[in-house]
Amino acid sequence: MVKLDVADLVDSLGLLRLVTPGRGGQVHDVVLAEPGEPAGQPGEIVLAVGVTRPADAVALLERADAAGAEGVVLKSPVAPEVVEAAGRLGPALIELQPDTSWTHVIWLVRGAIDRAYAPQPSGTPDDLFALADTAAEIADAPVTLEDARSRVLAYSGRQDTTDPARVSTIVGRRVPPQVIAHLRACGVFRKLARSAAPIRVPAGPDDMLPRLVIPVRAGGEWLGSIWIVARTPIPQDRVRRLTDLASVVALHLLRLRAEAGVARRVSADQLRTALRDGTPVPADFPYRAVILGGGEDLRRRLDLWEAVTHRFGWHRPLLTDMDGALFALLTERSRSEAGSTPWLRDVLAEVRAHDRTLYAAAGGLAHSPTDLPRSRAEAVELDALIASGRLSPGLAVLEDVWDAVTVERARTSIRAEAGLLGGPLPALRTHDETHGTAFLPTLAAWLDHYGDPKGTAEALSVHPNTLRYRLRRMAEVTPLDLSSPRRRLALRLQLAALGTGP
Repeated sequence: MVKLDVADLVDSLGLLRLVTPGRGGQVHDVVLAEPGEPAGQPGEIVLAVGVTRPADAVALLERADAAGAEGVVLKSPVAPEVVEAAGRLGPALIELQPDTSWTHVIWLVRGAIDRAYAPQPSGTPDDLFALADTAAEIADAPVTLEDARSRVLAYSGRQDTTDPARVSTIVGRRVPPQVIAHLRACGVFRKLARSAAPIRVPAGPDDMLPRLVIPVRAGGEWLGSIWIVARTPIPQDRVRRLTDLASVVALHLLRLRAEAGVARRVSADQLRTALRDGTPVPADFPYRAVILGGGEDLRRRLDLWEAVTHRFGWHRPLLTDMDGALFALLTERSRSEAGSTPWLRDVLAEVRAHDRTLYAAAGGLAHSPTDLPRSRAEAVELDALIASGRLSPGLAVLEDVWDAVTVERARTSIRAEAGLLGGPLPALRTHDETHGTAFLPTLAAWLDHYGDPKGTAEALSVHPNTLRYRLRRMAEVTPLDLSSPRRRLALRLQLAALGTGP
């Protein structure tokens, strides 16, 4: 079942800030505070429209608490006595940026809630293309709408009258590098990030025609821009109309971001529960749980891997953070399909050429949801082996490195015992510690090389005669019977538990 709590909703909307968490219940609707009426009900967020005095805000919080509402939204700044009151009451206290209209908040919050409980297919809404066409009519010129990363979100008709740079932008869904270099040289991005004023851009490389750029901003944040191919200067009255249109585009971009954020968080919550408890998820098994590594900061790692997955075609990645690690669910389909294990192997081969901190640890196949916790635990084991240096970073898949996992499990079990249970190792270890000998490494190398004197001596960087002397001295210190395969295996596992050899 889909769930959306107050924290998820606030985090997905850039205009809000969670001041106090409240009872942390689920959100289903947003309502306006009405004087003299109950302030919401369970599952509702209450908007404190017109409430400015601290005493009125506290009274509204108390009414919302009595009604069981999940949260109250007040415009910034919120007085300290209001924050103190919210801390002892049930509803969450949410702060709204002061220059944001309540109408926009209602539209955005309700859209995010609708998206969470009735998800729609992914893709760019037709509304943005309609807005691009509207801007093109105002300017009498071709238009594209782009986000703050220069990615094309929508474009108008009449692109046949534009230049090669615009065609490349639309086909590639991103501004060409040489055009970006020209825009940077003109200071366009610096102006976009700092001001809401229209920007005129001169002609550039690849027969690029002049541009008029209208920044799209909301609450002081730069969200994107409207780009118009301006063969001739656009009259000032039309520029003003385009600037007014930018505020409408801003609402759509905020709503898209909120909906995407809520959908991503809902998906992450479902995936987290499935990995922990084996709860069914809407997926075609088999899948495998994979830990994606890269740097110490989990938030940065999530941002980095979201960028990587999108760049290489996995546009709806199954990602979630859990117990300090970043997990993904991968399929076992063809190499060309994004989100599969073979696909990740190819991706890592490319991205690790630029960032050696990136790696992945993939647990065994899960043929049903009930297998996911086991696959997750195996991914955690592999991740620990990579962190300890016992496995090389890259893509470690359980089926490829099962031997390392088997030895590590035995090593961990032996280490958990109170001592080594018996055998020759306690006496050999005491002799090494007392006399500075190297009996334990010698025995480990001897076992690793199947009793081959030459290979063992080379591994220890000693002469074969030195090796033979050590073996005689070891037999004098304690009985050393290596005739039994089981005893040799037990000795090697004990040595591994002591940290001797691989």
